[in-house]
Amino acid sequence: MLRLLIDENFNQRILRGLRLRIPALDYVIVQETAMQGMKDPPLLREAAVLHRVLVTHDLKTVPRHAYARVAAGDRALGPAARAEHGGRP
Repeated sequence: MLRLLIDENFNQRILRGLRLRIPALDYVIVQETAMQGMKDPPLLREAAVLHRVLVTHDLKTVPRHAYARVAAGDRALGPAARAEHGGRP
């Protein structure tokens, strides 16, 4: 099963919907851990170490940092990004 790391800015209503559809969903919410408040690069590094995909609405900075990790040869398991309010990612 896919292991998720839910970013601080992720819409909790979407997470609730996922949990209703997939009761065994394997997820960690950033705010509930020592990762709370981390900047994007270290958060992406932690996601990779934990073998989790970072799920976020942050389309401005997270993808850029994820691409930089891949370009540097670092492990990256995402991120999975979605625009808020039905916008296009």
